[in-house]
Amino acid sequence: MNDAAEEGDKSKKAPSEEEVEKLIHKAELPARQAAVYHPFYEGKIEIMPKVRIKDFNDFSIWYTPGVAEPCRIIEKDPEEGFRHTNRWNTIAVVSDGTRVLGLGDIGPLAGLPVMEGKALLFKYLGGVDAYPIVLDTKDPDEIITAVKWLTPSFGGINLEDLSQPKCFYILDTLRKEATIPVWHDDQQGTATVVVAGVINALKVVGKKMNEATISMIGAGASNIAIARVLIAAGVNADNIIMADSKGILGLNRTDIKEKYPEKWAMAQMSNKEGREGGTSECMKGTDVCISATKPGPGVLKKEWVSSMADDSIIFPIANPVPEIWPWEAKEAGARIIGTGRSDFPNQVNNSLGFPGIFRGTLDVYAKTITDEMVIAAAEELAQTAEDNGIHEEYIVPTMDEWEVFPREATAVALKAIEQGIARVKKSRQEIFERAEFLIRTAREKVQLFMKEGFIKEPPHVE
Repeated sequence: MNDAAEEGDKSKKAPSEEEVEKLIHKAELPARQAAVYHPFYEGKIEIMPKVRIKDFNDFSIWYTPGVAEPCRIIEKDPEEGFRHTNRWNTIAVVSDGTRVLGLGDIGPLAGLPVMEGKALLFKYLGGVDAYPIVLDTKDPDEIITAVKWLTPSFGGINLEDLSQPKCFYILDTLRKEATIPVWHDDQQGTATVVVAGVINALKVVGKKMNEATISMIGAGASNIAIARVLIAAGVNADNIIMADSKGILGLNRTDIKEKYPEKWAMAQMSNKEGREGGTSECMKGTDVCISATKPGPGVLKKEWVSSMADDSIIFPIANPVPEIWPWEAKEAGARIIGTGRSDFPNQVNNSLGFPGIFRGTLDVYAKTITDEMVIAAAEELAQTAEDNGIHEEYIVPTMDEWEVFPREATAVALKAIEQGIARVKKSRQEIFERAEFLIRTAREKVQLFMKEGFIKEPPHVE
């Protein structure tokens, strides 16, 4: 046996009970830290001035009487609002708290820490000013109306943690009727990063996109959107097999026809072989499994992973705990495993997508975010990782490889210009340099505040 094969056999050995306990303790550390750090900082974001204030005379420029002049300019030409205010770099993170992480319907107030966290990531990773706005309504039409009312204040809207099926209706309606880009991160954001992961994982194992069979466990907003983007990126719809809690989607599933039109559309275009059954039957013999269901562990069984094709790829992306622990999937025979967590290799997490995508969208004042822009982002993510040398435990960039975000922003902005939905046109170099400056500046400000003690060290948690 050669060294590489011997090393591969070692990596598939089951960890000892003590090692498993340590791995689980490490995986649960962020939750313990969060319970202490959140009240320590009393929130994660704040507003800071960005203009010169040498003395109080400057307020006559930024407020009355000087401020009247930009108001007149914008009144004559609303497009000037992007130049005279921070609207060009400002988005709202909007949620009703009905489908938060793996927690479900916990309401808007309980969901606010997640929306604040999202805003933090937007700023640190994308240089985007994002404001968390939780709405005290579950009515989709009221949510649509509220978002429309908000649009004069923002350059884009990030919808977050909305339950299905209303999330599809809300997004589709707002994409048609809103005057600024509206994006649902649980759909488009998840799809961006998972598709990037699939592209490179298939390269590592030597399989082709248009030939790979893909099982999808869960038929919610994430997997429906992932499937749509996968198909647009080159996967054969016939080779997708999707299952919800009641079984595999197919023409026999008339129970979903009325209430879940998106599921029914998927049932009609996928599963050419007419496979029936549950999760185990869905996964059997497939090259790739993408699971977006409920937090684990134990949601996906090792024997189901073992039944997949040779050199299988599995993405259990539920948060905060994946449907199966990565070491269990590896022991069961999976060659490549990606989760939604940063403490395991191959984090296929939205955080790699939305900051750069919105950066590029905002920088050309784009009117919407198209699927083609999403695919451009996914391909750039995949290319960035490939440029760095992809392997079984590195199929997408990590968040600390910050150069990926200006690259992604550039790809998205150029696609918006190509599609004729950008309000301004810029060169590739102009887009990249601006994105790089804004992202680098956001990160350096945080580091400076930490160095100067304005952001204090939290207490130690083990």
